[in-house]
Amino acid sequence: MISFFEALYINPLLLSAVIAGLAASVVSGIIGSYVVVKRIVFISGSISHSVLSGIGFCLWLERAKGVTWISPLFGALAAAIISALFIGWIHLHYRQREDSVIAALWSVGMAIGILFISQTPGFNVELTNFLIGNILWVTPVDLYVLFGLDLFILVTVFCLHKRFLAICFDEEQAQLQGVPVNSLYLLLLVLTAVSIVLLIQVVGIILVMTMLTIPAAIANLFTKSLSSMMAIAVALSCLFCLGGMLTSYHLDWPAGATIALVAGLVYVAFLPFKR
Repeated sequence: MISFFEALYINPLLLSAVIAGLAASVVSGIIGSYVVVKRIVFISGSISHSVLSGIGFCLWLERAKGVTWISPLFGALAAAIISALFIGWIHLHYRQREDSVIAALWSVGMAIGILFISQTPGFNVELTNFLIGNILWVTPVDLYVLFGLDLFILVTVFCLHKRFLAICFDEEQAQLQGVPVNSLYLLLLVLTAVSIVLLIQVVGIILVMTMLTIPAAIANLFTKSLSSMMAIAVALSCLFCLGGMLTSYHLDWPAGATIALVAGLVYVAFLPFKR
C-alpha cells in the first residue's frame, strides 16, 4: 500500500488538495481569530449558508442556459459578499432586529439556491461537493482563485490590523479616535465572506464553520494576544488539514468531514487546559 506522502508525488489531485488546504488554513486562522474575538460566529454561519443561492444560480446558468464560462465558485463569492454587506447594514441601522434578519437571510439564501437547483437538469455532483466538501475536486483554476483571494485577504489584514484590533475590542474608543468603525466593520464582514468561500472548497458549506472557528477558539485558550492567537490558529488549521487528509486517505473517508472531525476532537481535548 502506497503511503500518503508517497502518493503526494504520484497523484497530482492529492497534491493540489493539500496545497488548497494549506492555502485555506492561512485565512482560516487569521480571519477566524477576528470572528471569534468580535463574536460574529452567528453572522458567519448565515453568510456560509446563504452562498448556496449563488452556487445554485451559477449551476442553473451552466446546465440549463449553457453559460459554460461561469463557475459556481464565483457565484458563491458574489452571494457571500452581498450577504455580508446586507447583514452589516442591518447591524448598523437595525441592531434590535439583527438576530431575526440574520436567521431570515440564512433561510432565504438556502431557499433560493434550492429553487435554482430544482430547475437544473442532471445530477449535481458539483453541488454535493460544495455542500459536504471534496477537496480532491479542486482544479488548477480553483487554486489560482484561492491564491488570489488569499493574497487579497493577507494584504488587507496587514495594512489594517491595528484598526481591526481597535474595533474588535473597543468600538466606542476607536470611534472617538476618528477610526471609521462602520466602514471597517463592513470590510471585516467582506473578508469573512471571502474566507468562507475559501473554506467551502475544503470542507463544504455544512462544515465550513468548523474550520473558521475551531482553530481560533483553541488558540484563544492559550493566549490573550490577538497576533499570537492568529499564528497559533494558522498552525493548528494546517495541522488539522494535513491530519484530516492523512486519516481520510488511510481510512477512505471523505476528506472534508474528516478534517472537521479531527478539529472538533482536538478542541474537546484541549478544553480542560484553558489558562
